[in-house]
Amino acid sequence: MALWARLDDVCVRYGPKIVMQNLSLDIVEGAITCIIGLSGAGKSTILRLLNGLKKPDTGRVFVRGKDITEMRERDLIDLRRTIGFAFQFSALFDSLTIGENVALPLRENTKMHDGEIRKLVSETLDSVGLAHVEERSPSELSGGMVKRAGFARAVVSNPAAVLYDEPTTGLDPIITHVLTDLIVKLREKLNGTAVVVSHDLESIYIMADYIAMLFEGAIVAYGTVDEIRRSPNPIVQQFLQGSEVGPIPI
Repeated sequence: MALWARLDDVCVRYGPKIVMQNLSLDIVEGAITCIIGLSGAGKSTILRLLNGLKKPDTGRVFVRGKDITEMRERDLIDLRRTIGFAFQFSALFDSLTIGENVALPLRENTKMHDGEIRKLVSETLDSVGLAHVEERSPSELSGGMVKRAGFARAVVSNPAAVLYDEPTTGLDPIITHVLTDLIVKLREKLNGTAVVVSHDLESIYIMADYIAMLFEGAIVAYGTVDEIRRSPNPIVQQFLQGSEVGPIPI
């Protein structure tokens, strides 16, 4: 089983607060790994570790077998070109059209001509169900459409992996289902790897190949959907059931 990335005995602190303590996690290449846990547990920090935006205080981060922990910024920039990032609130620029937003990675990181960029942007938007919106601004789109535009920007450069930070937060069940299916289809289209941070258990059960649960700075459970749902760990079961009763303090 090939790995796309591995966090090895990682510790992360923000000031006096310990966010991760001796955390290890494998990200299987070609699979969708979903990371679950309480709010503020550090799930999004894992994404930042994987693309080199955050360095661990101790421990190592490996991507494609390379230790990126002490990697020079120039090399980290090259690494990030191979990783798409779909932000929680999409992070589109209001001053740019949808087409211009999606084109940004191509204009910054490739030498493609304008005509090539326009064609690829149009094809990518079409692949996420947003045909013919290139000239519209983010403010003219619904929340679900903005999320899909964010997905398009994350995948337009054909990355080896895509990181999704809370992709369905604040959306209605219909759009949530659309985006969940889209994450699966994009992973298949790219033939790559996806890491999804989410609270939405129903979506996770549909899309995940592997689930990792983060609790008090460590991965307390890891496995397939069935393995996690059958886990004897009381922390996992309390979280999955949304129960007030159990070892997780309310």
